[in-house]
Amino acid sequence: MAKYVPDIKTQRWVIISPSRTKRPYEEENSESKIQNSELKKQNVCPFCPGNEGMTPPEVYRMGTGAPDQPGWEVRVVPNKYPITDIHEVIIHSVSDTDDIEELSLEQVTKIFTAYRDRYRANQEMGQVMIFCNHGLGAGASLNHPHSQLVVVPNQINLDAVEMEPINNVVEENTNFVTYCPDFSQWPFEVWIAPKIKEKRFGEVTDTELPDLAKVVKDGLKKIQIALSDPLNATLYEAKHLVYNYYIYHGKNWFLRIIPRAIHRAGFELGTGLSVNVMDPTKASEWLVKAGKPEG
Repeated sequence: MAKYVPDIKTQRWVIISPSRTKRPYEEENSESKIQNSELKKQNVCPFCPGNEGMTPPEVYRMGTGAPDQPGWEVRVVPNKYPITDIHEVIIHSVSDTDDIEELSLEQVTKIFTAYRDRYRANQEMGQVMIFCNHGLGAGASLNHPHSQLVVVPNQINLDAVEMEPINNVVEENTNFVTYCPDFSQWPFEVWIAPKIKEKRFGEVTDTELPDLAKVVKDGLKKIQIALSDPLNATLYEAKHLVYNYYIYHGKNWFLRIIPRAIHRAGFELGTGLSVNVMDPTKASEWLVKAGKPEG
């Protein structure tokens, strides 16, 4: 069981969840070295087709085949090392390497369909948070691309930013707009907001999902191109794009993409203030031109 501890002055909460220390890591640390060396010897990924028996029984799948057997295209299983009492893993595809930036639009649409369906399935249980950690520097423990869903009890105050005004627009389509809000806390931070307000993520329709999948896929690709530009070499030196994104849990939902181009240091941790070394207006200009032919 997760243990929730409040700070009596700020109404912020901490979750005490010792089971998280048991997570397997594909890049070893002191707590998982023995377990991971065995996994490496066997060349086994618990999220790959054929290894369904290594995960808890699935709660959702898209594709063919019997439950807990190959044939799936997107698969959802309970997390073996949960943060909260309800914690699920959404496995993006059968590919061990390709993620949203590389996958087809059809496959990305299936991922977001799974998000929407699992949000709906859990929304009566509490506050549903869907998030993705991409890369070790963003908190991912396994390389196989996946996202996570957690449910936090309604009585717990979530210290989350709400929808920021739309400015510094990067891209838009019929249903969504991509922008870099003035409040951006990270270099090349991108928000994606629906044009219809006052709704929760679970209310996204089937006709809206392909538009959402496209702007998320495009947004990540644009960030990757912008950060790979030699002019940004001092800002970002990782070989692979490292990022987090999450979907806001309440009304006026949005999706926030945070490239992990910099590390938080003592000033930020000690004050609660963020230092963004990239002006959001400039970031939006970079992203607008990202991928466009020269001239």
